[in-house]
Amino acid sequence: MEANNSILENEGKVKNWIIFISILVPVAVAVLLFMPQKVNVGADWVYFLPHLNAIINTAASLALILGLVFVKKKMYSYHGATMSVAFGLGAIFLVSYVIYHGAAESTPFGGEGWIRSVYYFLLITHIIFAAVALFPILFAYYYGYTDQRTKHRKVVKYAYPIWLYVSVTGVIVYLMISPYYNF
Repeated sequence: MEANNSILENEGKVKNWIIFISILVPVAVAVLLFMPQKVNVGADWVYFLPHLNAIINTAASLALILGLVFVKKKMYSYHGATMSVAFGLGAIFLVSYVIYHGAAESTPFGGEGWIRSVYYFLLITHIIFAAVALFPILFAYYYGYTDQRTKHRKVVKYAYPIWLYVSVTGVIVYLMISPYYNF
């Protein structure tokens, strides 16, 4: 695939948007998580969203793993397709996550003993990596989309393991806390 010239001509603007979005999204999520009054959406349907988010994260994790398999086999069109699926699932997840945390209180973890430490370790590392993940993911996707393979490879060294860790630990954290949901 040849790089899209109109996008490359505006690369500085694209980079500024990536930086802006990479800062805005974690700040917006933090505000939603800690705002004193949740948004009333007028229905209980939001309580299904954590379950949906786990499904989305599982599918995104599988797409990420398939993307790695395809790139290792030099099947670049399949790699691009699976990474686009993972990217799209990530966007859907983010919207669902924001809706849920804007409307519902967080569920406290009820586990005790060593499992509590494991849960909080996974949760804290998941949150930290999720907060910084968007920046390298957006750059990796942009460089891949514009066929800037050298830049893409450099960013993917960091973006891919962070993205996969966030996706997989999101599912694990969900499975660990799901018995404590009060729906």
